[in-house]
Amino acid sequence: MKAVLPALALLLAAAAPADQAPVVRTDGGALRGATADGIASFKGIPYAAAPVGALRWHAPAPVAGWTGTRDATGYGNDCVQSRMPGDVANSNQPMSEDCLFLNVWTPQPRAGARLPVMVYIHGGGFSTGSGSAAILDGTRLAARGVVVVTLNYRLGRFGFFATPPLTREAAGGATGNWGLMDQIAALDWVRRNIAAFGGDAANVTVFGESAGGESVGRLMVSPAAKGLFVNAIAASGGGRDSWPDLAAAEAKGVAFATREKVAPDDLAALRALPVDKVQGGINLLNGDEAHYSGPITDGRIVTGDTDTLLAAGAARGIRAIVGSNSDELGFIPAPFLKAFAEKASATLGPGADAVRAAYGSAESYERHVSSDLTFTEPAFSLATRAATAGAPTWLYRFGYVAEEKRAALPGAVHASDVPFQFDNLAAAGITPTAADLTVAKQVADYWTHFAKTGDPNARGLPAWPRFAPAAPVMLRIAGDKTDTAPADAPTIKAIAAARDAAKKK
Repeated sequence: MKAVLPALALLLAAAAPADQAPVVRTDGGALRGATADGIASFKGIPYAAAPVGALRWHAPAPVAGWTGTRDATGYGNDCVQSRMPGDVANSNQPMSEDCLFLNVWTPQPRAGARLPVMVYIHGGGFSTGSGSAAILDGTRLAARGVVVVTLNYRLGRFGFFATPPLTREAAGGATGNWGLMDQIAALDWVRRNIAAFGGDAANVTVFGESAGGESVGRLMVSPAAKGLFVNAIAASGGGRDSWPDLAAAEAKGVAFATREKVAPDDLAALRALPVDKVQGGINLLNGDEAHYSGPITDGRIVTGDTDTLLAAGAARGIRAIVGSNSDELGFIPAPFLKAFAEKASATLGPGADAVRAAYGSAESYERHVSSDLTFTEPAFSLATRAATAGAPTWLYRFGYVAEEKRAALPGAVHASDVPFQFDNLAAAGITPTAADLTVAKQVADYWTHFAKTGDPNARGLPAWPRFAPAAPVMLRIAGDKTDTAPADAPTIKAIAAARDAAKKK
């Protein structure tokens, strides 16, 4: 017997990795994932059919099921895009139109665990980004007792494109916002399948930053997303802008077809255009505005502006966290800030003079107004509207800068909060100090406790009061401490008043 035991032990050890590989069954088929640090991950899961050929510019179609057990240990393709060099939100995955994949991290990959679910929508101006970026690895959030999902959605002209024949083809259904349809399809996949990964389909939090945060706001008030989530976190997502209507988007679609020497009514020829022609170099620096609409007020998924619909109670029943960073556009060189400020203030109409006066000096106005117009005031106004309409809401301002970056950055710039949300500072190229790690833990704890209970407050965290429009207070996550502060600064109130007055005309 003693001679047999060592051999048996070696046999068991050799078999252990395969035996421990978690397997779950979805409505498409079985998936085999991997386990690391006590967390199971399943990557590259198709949530819709590849949007290629006749499915380019088509609503997401169901996945064809597979036989056997599909390997889910590697990410899928990124959606086609023109990546921004040096962006930590990039991934290294190949790009393809066949890109509708999502990823799941779970501490309990078994049905019946009923863990809260957090679904993340990446940013990138609706033209770049990936759910497979290293900073979005869900391991450290999942270790807090939640199931984490990240996803890809169609970008640029693949994701947002309309022409009259496409509208006719939709036969009264949604058209143009293919990327938003992808997000909704992914959330519907979560509803149908997340229980197999240990998640609770009745307790889903959708969260995102930048274009992802704006998507969250749009989904909160969209009839097409009703019932797919109960909590929402919109980080640096704006929300006071108006998207072009369907007719304007169709006109740009026709202009694109004309440029490419394709008859606008010839959908087969449009769908056969090479990938690089359709992509056209669109990214954050190249909007190709004469031929590309971006996201659309299509009348089905997006029925109006987020702020207007929030005020009308369209998000009733959804609990929300809304916020922005302290110096969103602080990465813009000072010589360019004046031009940004002039362009931004042109949207304020007669209230522009009052806004300038609220800043106290031309220097302060030029330095801050673009960030405040684009991110700070929208977060304040969305929180005000949601709370006034009865939605439990919390407002924050993220102002923490990693210690090694403080010499170069006076405040938290756009997207610098994302590695803190995921507690993934090292993945962002940061060598974290103890203080950095403390703040990352704090933010991730707030986010996951909100997902668990619908309230970000938890023992050991600084108290975060629920937003009250009559006496608005925000959580301020700053360099030295996390505390609360009044949210209605004179500059923000002046911008809000100017915008509201302009919108009434």
